[in-house]
Amino acid sequence: MRSSPRLLARASLFAALVASAPLTAQDSTPRPQGRPPAIEARLRDALERFPQADANKDGTLTMEEGLAFLALRKGPRSGTGDANPAGAEGPAPTLSDIAYGPHDRNRLDFWRAKADGPAPLVVFIHGGGFVGGDKSKWRGSGALRSMLDAGLACAAINYRFRDAAPIQDILRDSARAVQFLRSKAPEWNIDKGRVAGWGGSAGAGTSLWLATRDDLARPDGDDPVLRESSRLQAAVLQATQATYNLPRWESFVGPPKPEWLNGPNELIEFYHMKSREELDSPRGRAILDDCDMLRWIGPGDAPVFIMVNQPDGEPKSRGHWLHHPKHAEEIKKACDAAGVPCTISRGDADQDPAKFLLECLNRKS
Repeated sequence: MRSSPRLLARASLFAALVASAPLTAQDSTPRPQGRPPAIEARLRDALERFPQADANKDGTLTMEEGLAFLALRKGPRSGTGDANPAGAEGPAPTLSDIAYGPHDRNRLDFWRAKADGPAPLVVFIHGGGFVGGDKSKWRGSGALRSMLDAGLACAAINYRFRDAAPIQDILRDSARAVQFLRSKAPEWNIDKGRVAGWGGSAGAGTSLWLATRDDLARPDGDDPVLRESSRLQAAVLQATQATYNLPRWESFVGPPKPEWLNGPNELIEFYHMKSREELDSPRGRAILDDCDMLRWIGPGDAPVFIMVNQPDGEPKSRGHWLHHPKHAEEIKKACDAAGVPCTISRGDADQDPAKFLLECLNRKS
């Protein structure tokens, strides 16, 4: 039997990353980074073949990033969503590159459901640290296929990056995308009362923000899109962050090492501010509150399903810090306190994110 290009790519990455694990015990000559030379060579090789695995776009592939990237190709039952980096496989969208806002990256793809009546909608939001990524990554995903096979409509969205907008505005790009999709409900056969989000990394944190933040709808506004609800009825979060109030991270995951940051002011520039004093001002504190999903979690919020790929323990790298299990644990604590259903999965076979979404969305709107 001939292997498909997708399977060959998966096998190549597996060879480059997972096969390196036994070497940690066999090779006793660590490099300055603490990684055996053979593993470093395999990681460099994997980065050349799979540059999209470099989640933080720093030009170096860590083992954590590589394994997280590999996990994304195992399909929804493994708890990863199987985002396809090639973007070349999978069902073609019914509608492509539809503008939902004024910026060039305010674009989405839409897959119409094969359903007689209005269908639930799943909105896929890509990751990439708000500096990279693209909606095409979802096209060949197991998550997309499973939703379409179940008769759900799907959309995949792009949004502005940090060079063009601060995080507080980027989040509103995704909110507007959800509102735009709801505004198309009669035309596109969508049940606007049953809309879910599914995201990875930055897309996961965005999905959590949409699921928890107070509704941004302006019922009396001039823009018909903004009259629609921005809220989600369920969310699947892959390798999520707990909050985009970044100073709050230190309280549960610890401070980053300086070498993990893209410059000494990255945490301030995340909000397009110029100093810590500006961030600490009343305006800055209001922005931090607005971006704080932990603060927004409250009774009646959407159920969430969190997939964890990283190990426990002290953060060892930027990627580990960004996606540490303590992010999921903080969300779980806040959800439990508010009575919001929250599931944390570490790839358990009996915890299927696709099944979770179907159960949530097949309830009456």
